[in-house]
Amino acid sequence: MKTRELMRKAGVRPDGTADQHFLVDERVLDRIVGYAPDAEDAHVLELGGGVGNLTQRLVEKYDRVTVVELDRELARFLDGRFSNAEVVQGDATEVPLPEFDLSVSNLPYSASSPLLFRLLPHGKPLVVTVQKEFADRAVAQPGTDDYGRLSVTAGRYAEAEILETVPPSAFEPQPEVESAVVRFEPRDEVRGDGFFDDVVRAAFTQRRKTLRNALRNTTHMTGIDEDRVYDVPEELLSKRPGKMTPDEFERAADALRR
Repeated sequence: MKTRELMRKAGVRPDGTADQHFLVDERVLDRIVGYAPDAEDAHVLELGGGVGNLTQRLVEKYDRVTVVELDRELARFLDGRFSNAEVVQGDATEVPLPEFDLSVSNLPYSASSPLLFRLLPHGKPLVVTVQKEFADRAVAQPGTDDYGRLSVTAGRYAEAEILETVPPSAFEPQPEVESAVVRFEPRDEVRGDGFFDDVVRAAFTQRRKTLRNALRNTTHMTGIDEDRVYDVPEELLSKRPGKMTPDEFERAADALRR
């Protein structure tokens, strides 16, 4: 069934909304599912099911799929369409997420950052389609213009790789920007750590300062006493956040924890 027909059945306007861009290119959809691990009995989490173009391929490859969809009409449309898919209607940045083995999603542009920050600490393989600019930041290296909080967080939890660029013509309605498919392979034994995330977030609010001054100016964000800043090795305190590797941030956070 063509996407416009699916949109009509789901009660979605043909021009979508500002953040609804449904991936319709069948070759791209097939490749995205092909990038994900081959594990038939895996429980797959999809955030933002849309009209089910990607969901259809996921239920064919995996035994169990959970889809979280914000739009009530789309969630109602998806519910019951696939025998081995459970549909959760709600905001994927807030609703409780089930235990899952991997996640394959076409993430909404406006929520890509909070969704990825939420997924990465689970330590599971991820294959996501995001705005190309966002993808570039996720894989950026220290010292580059794109390097920031997203780069550090992604690098701490996973090895990130851009697999392909997706043109606007692959979507309906077409966005004004290019997208990209990114795969995140989790690092061993790294799980969610709110304190590490707080340190990185605080440091990048002051990215032009040294880590010493950045941490001293953001104690209200990290909850540490200012004198604790000097527990961090001097070689790290003298660096600027934009040139620190994820491992160096880890060392700084460990020192502050102690």
